[in-house]
Amino acid sequence: MSGPLPVRGSVAIPEAELTWRFSRSSGPGGQHVNTTDTSVELRFDLAGTASLPPVWKERALDRLAGRLVGGTLVVRAQEHRSQWRNREAAAARLTALLAEATAPPPRPRRPTRIPKGINERRLRDKRARSEAKRGRDPRRWE
Repeated sequence: MSGPLPVRGSVAIPEAELTWRFSRSSGPGGQHVNTTDTSVELRFDLAGTASLPPVWKERALDRLAGRLVGGTLVVRAQEHRSQWRNREAAAARLTALLAEATAPPPRPRRPTRIPKGINERRLRDKRARSEAKRGRDPRRWE
């Protein structure tokens, strides 16, 4: 992974603001797993970044508050056996997290009214059904 990491639109995070850490991955892998550092940890200092617009930064800090450790966003990836694929997975996960966290809030729902005709039709059908059932009652026969 080299170059800036695109977030959304024309906004990207420069490589200098990302910190990569590699360690041995857990799980199966045979002899290969004991010799290579395939697990990836990607850190991004969200509180101290200057690459995000201030509005996006505020939004992301608010929405990702539970995931931040001292203002830093940490993403781990160790599902692949190669370090390169884990780097790509971590970068994609960070991009997706930031894109979702910086998205504008959804528009508020405008409450709608049920049309009068629909309610009347429902009540008319309900009355007809009630009359049909009442007509089956043997006590009502004369």
